[in-house]
Amino acid sequence: MLAISMPARFSDLDALYARLLEYTNVERGQKTELRLDRMRSLCTALGEPQSSGAAYHVAGSKGKGSVSIMIARALEASGFRVGLYTSPHFISWKERMSLAGEEIPDAVIISAAEEVFSAIDELAAGSLPDGEAPTYFELTTLIAFCAFRASGCDRVVLETGLGGRLDSTNVVDPVASVITPIELEHTEWLGDTIAAIASEKAGIIKPGRPCYIGRLRPEGRTAIERRSAELAAPLRDATALVAVSGVDVSPGGTTASLAFAPRSPLAARFPSGLRVATPLVGAVQAENMALAVLAVAETEERVDAAAAASGLARAFLPARFQVLPLDPPVVLDGAHTPDSVALALDSFERLFPGPKALLFACAEDKKHGPMAAVLAPRFDRITLTRPGSFKASDLSAVEASFRTAGADPRADPDFARAIRDARAQAAAMGLPLLVTGSFYLCAEAYKALTA
Repeated sequence: MLAISMPARFSDLDALYARLLEYTNVERGQKTELRLDRMRSLCTALGEPQSSGAAYHVAGSKGKGSVSIMIARALEASGFRVGLYTSPHFISWKERMSLAGEEIPDAVIISAAEEVFSAIDELAAGSLPDGEAPTYFELTTLIAFCAFRASGCDRVVLETGLGGRLDSTNVVDPVASVITPIELEHTEWLGDTIAAIASEKAGIIKPGRPCYIGRLRPEGRTAIERRSAELAAPLRDATALVAVSGVDVSPGGTTASLAFAPRSPLAARFPSGLRVATPLVGAVQAENMALAVLAVAETEERVDAAAAASGLARAFLPARFQVLPLDPPVVLDGAHTPDSVALALDSFERLFPGPKALLFACAEDKKHGPMAAVLAPRFDRITLTRPGSFKASDLSAVEASFRTAGADPRADPDFARAIRDARAQAAAMGLPLLVTGSFYLCAEAYKALTA
């Protein structure tokens, strides 16, 4: 049992989180230059904690969180001690680092933070590249690496935060890279075409290490194929190597059958295929399960059929089409791109056909016009608000987009009141309610509706 002494620098996680918020935070819209040299310098000072466990590195625009938790749970079910790093958090910052989804003790995280800040203090002033302080996300990533090392993790699953090539997580040499579907997102950072964004995501591919991909648009696939060829990294396409059938979606989750192509070693290991299930809801989760199983079982012989099925059955992340046990139902989905809100809408209409209500908010850097075009014609009652207090938003612009799309929404800048009123009105009319557009809005709705 690891002996932990509580350092004096941080009295608790709240004090640690408050300290982290003093640093530049891209998630709050603050600007910085994306770079990896600070991370590399700090990793060296900390004794290379990012190398303490064999890593799986996951990038993409949608599905990367779901695939990450699926891989982590399958590894855990196979007997590995697994660190899982995801973002953003839902309720508590410490959710970003876990043991395959289970909490790491506060004392371990605080001790890891003490280690990180001590290393920063010990570096001579200006010794970091350009003399710049690390960012919020860099510090969080370093703390996670140190917490995983202290926890004895022999496997680590890392979800990128922004892009891939210059993301803070991209200091690992993974056993496999995984790239999920790619959309136009973070265009101010990653480029304004699918090909450009895919090139940034492809930055996680490493020489000679396999890269597993899900369904990609042709221009995105071309960029990833090019990078894989340059690095002699075997490219493994789940859409070609795994046949998905028998998909069934219910409010309780998603089930599917997976059959493996002869050119995958899994065809011999799983000759009858696999029947798998996850509490994550949506037809797209069947494809996510196929990608996760292909990646983890091809690289780990210990992941057998029972472990794969057991792990997927425990793979859950909040606000990924999360159905709250309310009557009428309320669904939380953190979709914040046009393609992802279209997927959320498709799942919502399949499960809850008929009249329905929407509560929507998004950060000011999101494409609210195209999202409004997808959502506005399909809902009988629409409430718009701000996505909490953490991220900047432009409610008047969002309202204009929904009106242009033919809706007559109610807009309320007070998100707490908007959540309460949207739920009350939907319940009075007997309408299921979809809450989407922002993970931050979903978190506020979850807190309000489950209090």
